[in-house]
Formats: sequence, structure tokens, C-alpha cells
Amino acid sequence: MSQVMKLALEAGPLIVFFIANARTNLITATAIFVATTVAALGISWILSRKVPVMPLVGGVFVVIFGGLTVFLGDDTFIKIKPTIVNLLFAAILIVGLATGRLFLKLILETAMSLDEAGWRALTLRWAIYFLVLAGLNEAVWRNFDSDTWVTFKVWGILPLTLVFSALQIPLILRHQVATTPDEEGKRKADSAA
Repeated sequence: MSQVMKLALEAGPLIVFFIANARTNLITATAIFVATTVAALGISWILSRKVPVMPLVGGVFVVIFGGLTVFLGDDTFIKIKPTIVNLLFAAILIVGLATGRLFLKLILETAMSLDEAGWRALTLRWAIYFLVLAGLNEAVWRNFDSDTWVTFKVWGILPLTLVFSALQIPLILRHQVATTPDEEGKRKADSAA
């Protein structure tokens, strides 16, 4: 599956959510968000016979919290979803660091090869970033109207994440480990699979 298709499947439901919220209301938009998320996960499975871990975890949370939002008619559930997901990711990374397991390495080692100090530093940075995102989400949904929160969720979090990711490039380059041609071929094969 191409990178463009992966991006479309991951970002598409959010964009549909934004448009639906602008044309209807948050409860209806959430129902549409749940349906398009499930559809995107299904299409991902059909095209590649696997679903990447992060979209799958995010999809499960969308279905749970979105389902509660629609079923109970209370938009609080969809609004707290990003907080809970980001706190969960931060906790997993922090517990991994504390117990000597670098979960970020397990997810990303097919894409890049870093020394252990690099993986630890990158893991700590992402854990802190997830905590910051959780705090930002809480600040926005508690202090602004629903339309502002939806705009932040769709058009704020993704650009912030892209900027944060780009800021990690110097760390990644500093801790990059040279790979042999055989290891590089295996990593590319694992990434393509």
C-alpha cells in the first residue's frame, strides 16, 4: 500500500468528521466518524492483509468512545478520547522505560535503526509529547465550544505532531546506527509487509 493511501486511510475519517460536524452536529458527526474509521480499518485490511498498530488502537478507542457518545447522546466521551489515548500512550512508554522495555523501538525498528540511548531519548520525548497533547486537549474541550474543539482535533493535533516529529530528526541522526546491506534489505522488506 502506498504512503498516500496509508495517509488517506488514517486522516480520511478525521477530515470526514470535521466536514460532518460543520454540516450537522457533534453527535451525528461522531456516528459518521465511527463508521468511516471502521471502513478505513477494513479497507486497510483488504489492501494489505494487516492493520498498523497505531490506527488499530486509535480505531478501537474511536469505536468505544464514539459509540458511547452516540448511544448516550453526550459529546463528553468523544472529547475526552484524545486525552485518554494520549495518557495511555504516555503511560505505556514511561512504564516501558522504567522496566527496560522500549516499546517505541518495537514499533519503529523496521523504519529506523538507533542505538539504545537514542531509543530511550526518543521514547522519553514521545512520552512527554503525549502528556502535552493530553493537557492541550483538556484545555481546549473544557474552555472552548465544540466546533473549536473539532477544529483543534482535526487541524491542530496533526500539524503539531508533524512539527514535533520533524524536531526529532537531529536526535535520530545523532543516534542512527549503520546497517549492513542485508539488514537494510530486511528492514525494507519488513516495512513493505
